[in-house]
Amino acid sequence: MVSPIIKATGIEKYYGTYRALSDISLEVANGEFLALVGPSGCGKTSLLKILAGFEDLSAGSLVIDGKDMAGIPASARPTRMVFQKLALFPHKTVAQNIGFPLHLAKRPKPEIDTAVRRMLELMHLKESYLNRYPHELSGGEQQRVALARSMVSQPPVLLLDEPMSALDAKLKKSLQAELKHLHRHVGTSFVHVTHDLEEAMMLADRICVMRAGRIVQLGAPSEIYYRPADAFVAGFIGDTNLLPAKITRAGDGFRFACEILDCAEPLLSADQVAPGVAAGSEAALMIRPEMLRLLAQGENAECTIVGTVNEYFIRGASIQYRIAAAGTEIVMDIPGTSTLPAKQGDAVRLGLALGDLFAVET
Repeated sequence: MVSPIIKATGIEKYYGTYRALSDISLEVANGEFLALVGPSGCGKTSLLKILAGFEDLSAGSLVIDGKDMAGIPASARPTRMVFQKLALFPHKTVAQNIGFPLHLAKRPKPEIDTAVRRMLELMHLKESYLNRYPHELSGGEQQRVALARSMVSQPPVLLLDEPMSALDAKLKKSLQAELKHLHRHVGTSFVHVTHDLEEAMMLADRICVMRAGRIVQLGAPSEIYYRPADAFVAGFIGDTNLLPAKITRAGDGFRFACEILDCAEPLLSADQVAPGVAAGSEAALMIRPEMLRLLAQGENAECTIVGTVNEYFIRGASIQYRIAAAGTEIVMDIPGTSTLPAKQGDAVRLGLALGDLFAVET
């Protein structure tokens, strides 16, 4: 990575004797969108606060925009932060809220007015909103104002702490699109903490998965989703199926034995096996629900699973099936249709491609 805007090396964070972060090292490129995800208590918010300057690191180093952040307060850092609770000033108008960072910097009023209107246009807010107060806006409009205020001074880094978690599903989708649009147009690096895994997949250039204060995997969304580092990442990022298997070395590839799967040639290539899987070890074969399909009578596939429909859920654009197979529940997603291809209690055969399997350590 050339000239990273953020370079964290060996960061540790203790709260008393509790170790919240352990040996965190990562780089964020100029203009990159990085999402931090992980279960509650994994340390992602602590890391974000250290980047912002609201928490001191216990060990390690942090460089932002080419400067060591040791001893640099939050107010003097080249970062801005959007909080879960937006913290708009209730007694200030939209124009005053957006322009506040420039007002603090003692910029000339014409410059502030021009910048505020530019941000208003970028965030798709009407000019008539300039003289409104936060309580006169909807939740989504308040969110846009908060984003505009954070970006009006064009900071090199924008930090986002779950700013859309309190919004309803439809509004959240709209604002996710706005956030993607904003990122593409301003060239600022975004670091975004979220519990919404679909949001991370949609928005981020890379995803950093954390667990117990450590980075488990850092990579592109497709890599995290299709080539997870282990069973934890596989199960945390989206729905998945993890089928118990025994993996053995076979020339340049790997042979597997799995009670649930019937494969004519049960061989995996080397790039279908996670680095942590040792030959001769117990592992899990991961297959994503959308990679499974219902087989018609007499239809064949490279690998098959025989089971019984436990339950199904109609989601509009898709149908999710829960299928019992050899004591394991299999999740399958298929495109939505007006006629159900299988119902509860039906015996079914599922097909999948051998190349869609990926072995992870359990």
